[in-house]
Amino acid sequence: MENQKQSGPEPPIKVSTINCIDLSNPDIGESVALLKQACLDCGFFYVVNHGISQEFMAEVFAQSKKFFYLPLNEKLKVLRNEKHRGYTPMFDEVLDPDNQVHGDYKEGYYIGVDVPENDPESEKPFNGPNVWPADGVLPGWRQTMEKFHHEALEVGKAVSRIIALALDLEVDFFDKPEVLGKPIATLRLLHYEDQFSDPAKGIYGAGAHSDFGFITLLATDDVMGLQICKDKDAKPQIWEYVTPIKGAFIVNLGDMLERWSNCPPCTEFWGMVKTDILLHTLWNLTMTVWLNVCLLAEQKNVLPSFPQSGAQHI
Repeated sequence: MENQKQSGPEPPIKVSTINCIDLSNPDIGESVALLKQACLDCGFFYVVNHGISQEFMAEVFAQSKKFFYLPLNEKLKVLRNEKHRGYTPMFDEVLDPDNQVHGDYKEGYYIGVDVPENDPESEKPFNGPNVWPADGVLPGWRQTMEKFHHEALEVGKAVSRIIALALDLEVDFFDKPEVLGKPIATLRLLHYEDQFSDPAKGIYGAGAHSDFGFITLLATDDVMGLQICKDKDAKPQIWEYVTPIKGAFIVNLGDMLERWSNCPPCTEFWGMVKTDILLHTLWNLTMTVWLNVCLLAEQKNVLPSFPQSGAQHI
């Protein structure tokens, strides 16, 4: 007979309340007000009714799972290249080296805007061709991910229009060719290992960090794993879970947007931390779309109300 683990009641968990923006809402003023409040509160909010069907989202998650189920030797055939496209193995990344004893308990896959090698644009940082599993290994996988990358980018652009209005800019400010005309838009598939985070031992699904770009769209499965800290200078830091909503994106405003606006902090220290809750499944899949501006915009004072350029941030 197996020994049964004896334990007391689980301590209560802290759950954060963040705003929810409905992209189908005809009252754009309401959406702008919700976004402004999110900037001042924590830099996170939900986006719903974004135009990507729940059925297609489920298909993307299913295809993501198929890749991570492959044998390691098969995944290593598409190892991340110098253009940051392809597979990243478990422990490959360390987001919080001061507090982690080893790399993150996650593996991932980077997909960007596909730029052929014979295109002069491919010489620029983060531009170049994607790498893909062979179609015979994962039939239809590339087509699914390319479609999702395109559709998620459109969601990001829709959110950018609300951001523009919140910053008292023209609604199409970020649609300009020199800003989001050719953005650095990266889709990243992530699989978190079934290893519960133990911060006291320096073990994390993903270490604490903030995103450096413009905005991040995060789609998750139904496992509650994302935590945010609204005051990184607090002693001790207080971490709160963000509850997943089926079909919604969790949006994080990045460091570059804060730098551009020169405003009070609208981004917060955050991390994706898997906790020791037995209802967690083996699969904790997430999909992130990091939306950054095109390289040309980084060299300009892109927000007319503020003097410093995005290039000084990165």
